[in-house]
Amino acid sequence: MGASKPLTPSGDPLLAARFSVPVLPTTFVRRHRLTERLGEGVRTPLTLVDGPAGCGKTLLAADWINEAGAPGRTAWLTVESEDNSPGVFWSYVLEAIRHHGLALPHDIGSPGRPGEVDRSLLARLADRLSAQPEPLVLVLDEFDRVAASADIADELQFVLRHAGDALRLVIISRTEPMLPLHRYRAAGEVVEIRAADLAFLPAETAALVDRHGLALSDVAARSLTERTAGWAAGLRLCVLAAQHSDDPETFLKDFEAGQSTLADFLLVLLIDAQPTETQDLLLRTSILDQIHPELANALTGGDDAERILVELQRANAFVSAIGHSWYRLHPLFAEILQVHLRVQHPGLEPELHRTAAHWLFEAGLLTEALPHAADAGDWELAATRFIDELAIARLRTGLDAERLDTLFSAMPAEASGPAVDLVRAARELIRHDVHRGLECLHRAEESLRETASDDDGAPDDAAAPDDRGAMRLSAAVLHVLAARLTGSVERAEAAAEQVLAGERSVPPERLQQHPELSALMLTDLGSTQLWAGRFDAARATLTAATQDGERAVTACARHESLSRLAVIDFLRGWPGRAEVHVREAVAEAERSGLPPAFRTGVAHLVLAVVALDREEIGTASAHFDQAVAAPASPHDPIVAVGAAITRSRLLLTQDRPHDAVRVLDELEWPPSLLEPSPWVDQRIALATSAAHLADGDCEAALKVLKEQRPFGPESAVAAARAHLVAGDGRAALDLLEASPTGPAEGPGITVRALLVRAQAVDVLGDGSGAERLVSRALRLAKPDQLRRPFSESGAWLRQLLLRRPVLTQGHDWLPDSITPQPTGAHRAGPEPPAELLEPLSAREQDVLERLAQMMSTEEIATDLFLSVNTVKTHLKSIYRKLGATRRGEAVRRARALRLL
Repeated sequence: MGASKPLTPSGDPLLAARFSVPVLPTTFVRRHRLTERLGEGVRTPLTLVDGPAGCGKTLLAADWINEAGAPGRTAWLTVESEDNSPGVFWSYVLEAIRHHGLALPHDIGSPGRPGEVDRSLLARLADRLSAQPEPLVLVLDEFDRVAASADIADELQFVLRHAGDALRLVIISRTEPMLPLHRYRAAGEVVEIRAADLAFLPAETAALVDRHGLALSDVAARSLTERTAGWAAGLRLCVLAAQHSDDPETFLKDFEAGQSTLADFLLVLLIDAQPTETQDLLLRTSILDQIHPELANALTGGDDAERILVELQRANAFVSAIGHSWYRLHPLFAEILQVHLRVQHPGLEPELHRTAAHWLFEAGLLTEALPHAADAGDWELAATRFIDELAIARLRTGLDAERLDTLFSAMPAEASGPAVDLVRAARELIRHDVHRGLECLHRAEESLRETASDDDGAPDDAAAPDDRGAMRLSAAVLHVLAARLTGSVERAEAAAEQVLAGERSVPPERLQQHPELSALMLTDLGSTQLWAGRFDAARATLTAATQDGERAVTACARHESLSRLAVIDFLRGWPGRAEVHVREAVAEAERSGLPPAFRTGVAHLVLAVVALDREEIGTASAHFDQAVAAPASPHDPIVAVGAAITRSRLLLTQDRPHDAVRVLDELEWPPSLLEPSPWVDQRIALATSAAHLADGDCEAALKVLKEQRPFGPESAVAAARAHLVAGDGRAALDLLEASPTGPAEGPGITVRALLVRAQAVDVLGDGSGAERLVSRALRLAKPDQLRRPFSESGAWLRQLLLRRPVLTQGHDWLPDSITPQPTGAHRAGPEPPAELLEPLSAREQDVLERLAQMMSTEEIATDLFLSVNTVKTHLKSIYRKLGATRRGEAVRRARALRLL
């Protein structure tokens, strides 16, 4: 008796043919650039060769194994759709490994049931593989046949992870496997060869033509490659057809689908040989990207589409099954068929598109139906079904947004109807054209009112209320967006109430299918409340917008809402909380693959201002550049004002107060913005005041602040600092006591308030009180390492810490310009005397030393490689800090203070 043949858990024999590496045809063209990539891939745990049918995936891997010298032992398995059952799949994997020479002990076992595999069996397999001296390369060809099985993907990941370096997995598939590819990418442990990589290059096309005994010039090879987009199967098809031509060079150069010898060849080979009903089905379904038998029957009026499609697929007649009863025509073949459809049945194509649109709409396939409605020229149908499905928000979010916008951009001016105008309104508002958007929106609402009036005496129509309800709901959502663009919180909140009312007039299950509608509405409402300074309401609304964390269509809303929650945190003085929200926003964008166009610059802007408060200037500049580079930034008023203020603060770190003021004066708002923002005006005033104060103009600094109302804690702190610089400690303290900070304000606000109060009480003679306030400020600032408020306190704080160095113990995060230095320690510059307003910068010290040598302004500029204007700016700052008005007075003052 011979040895029994291995069986699947269901008792079927394991087919040895599936373990065979495919044989290469004699016309095969080896492409070293790709085999080298495969060679690199097997040095990592995972290699993915991913592309559509006919792009040469399988032959590439076979060539690499047979000719390029794959390292170690290699096991090949061609996957079949029956392998969707884990027990069957792993039976074939185990046998493939044995078939290719790796002995597996009997105690590993085999799956007992088709539908599952024991995890302990997988553990034994991984353990056995890990003990091998060299890695096993397991190639799974046509893996897309089981790609939808989460169980198989999880089990593969388990074995791959626990086998360690002893297993190298090569997956050949038309679709991405359900493995955690993001982890492999992040760890640099996957090599991916995609359709773009597999596309033939012109030189490779020429080599393929040569293998078929034909000659092709470089120009013709490039033209043919572009015409077929380097698609391997299409190239071979063209070459085969060219062999029947008297002038192959001219044929391949002038190849045009539907009008070439290739078209005639295909039609004779595949069409004319088919029965009449098959020919009719192929012609009519050529307008479809994907064919379902029932859809094909709707286009042909017959009832035998399923039989015909199965026969064509089995005959490999340019029809391929893509799963779940759906089929696809070869794209080049479909293009040829469409040309002949127009010739044989002129005028039929729009009607076929309209029929396909209706069938797909009824099947719930909105995305697939819309292009057919557009190709039929039935824009009212396309827009009405689009609105009725509550898909209006998809124009703003998700990977379909750009495609949908392009589709509806072809809508002609004569297209009319309330749904058409709602789509137009959405597109205009998304482009920030509020005037045109509202014009279209009002026209749509007027049509809805007229329709409702006409229906008052008409019989009940079960579909009409739903249709009007969806339109009214979509209109209300667009009104919230329009209100956000204008900055009107009253209009936004009123429109949000209409949204809630409109949601009650549509089926709940339809609302559940489109969570992006509510998420984006809440984001718009919360953003408008934030602009109006209603922080508590904005926090609640934006938090609600982040609650649906499961669907990709809401990722844009979650990303933006988290970013704006970070703004609220920062404005309230909580930089640590702001940073947490920003990290969540960035992670959301990365996790969902949000395109750059849908990412807000707010997140990086918050990181920039947090870094500024920590005196991490390089980090702040980098985040600032990323914030202003975001595509949506020019239209976001929060980014516009935040960028201006951040740029102004960055200029102050470079001792450029005039430029800091100029940036704020030149701030431009988005043209659609109509309503002012109280907190935005206050932040601009605070930044402008700080720039004037840095320039030594206390009067201008106070004037800017006095024009702002209400006069909150931050304004009080800024005004108090200006009074202190002017020498009025009592006025400073009175301001602080009139506007105290409360528990809602975080350390970003309270630390500055404590330091200014400490300076005020110190000036008024309460040194111990000042020390207690500074000690408290240090404790509050330490968790977030808020260095900037201490640097802003200048020479006064340094002198206090020199008197009481014990205050700095445990605070080595403080900036060096503030921390007292030990006696005899090296100093970057002279110790600032008590009478000095603030220490000189290193460059100002250089200028001062040359000033004492009686050098002219021009000579100082030449000696220090500076411009004359820059030297004049430094001189002005030196005079201000020394309390001098002339050169001689400044030099005498500097010598008296031992700066020279």
